[in-house]
Amino acid sequence: MGFGSTAKKLQKVADTAEELYGRINDLKEQMREMQQTVNGTSDRVERLEREIHEQRAILDRLAENEGIDVDAVTADVHITDAEGDGAGSDADDAGNGGSMSGADAA
Repeated sequence: MGFGSTAKKLQKVADTAEELYGRINDLKEQMREMQQTVNGTSDRVERLEREIHEQRAILDRLAENEGIDVDAVTADVHITDAEGDGAGSDADDAGNGGSMSGADAA
């Protein structure tokens, strides 16, 4: 009877090991997928950063051609955001943009 008990214990250990092996393989697959997601996200972030730098260069050149002081405009936006709760600053920014366009047209 002792041998039967040992066999049951060994079978239980083998079943547990098989279950853990399956879980480890699942975790490996999840890690591979996560790594692919991270790499894809990193590539997208790099591309977006390049695009932002390009757009910034274009905006800086346009502002320079129009005689707009970009640093002053940026400082005004930061001051407005710091003073307000952020909810009204979008409307203020849109209003500033409209008034600058009107000023440029004049």
